[in-house]
Amino acid sequence: MDDRRKKLKFRAWRRGFREIDLILGGFADRYLAELDETSLDAFEALLDAQDQEVYEWVTEQAPAPREYDTPVLASIRAFRFELTAKSD
Repeated sequence: MDDRRKKLKFRAWRRGFREIDLILGGFADRYLAELDETSLDAFEALLDAQDQEVYEWVTEQAPAPREYDTPVLASIRAFRFELTAKSD
């Protein structure tokens, strides 16, 4: 794994808001190696946003602003449903 991906993975697991840590960190563990540069940029932008806002976008409690409403966010939402299905 290259340095950029290592840093993003670290940041995904260390957000400070446990629920979003589990979602973003788990997503990073599973999919980060597969993301292209455009997708890495979108993931990094989500990591730069406020935790509570990202959580609301991922859980669809609030619509994501256009600049964050990317295929990566859609993939993270789908991943969240995978996590939910496994815990049931």
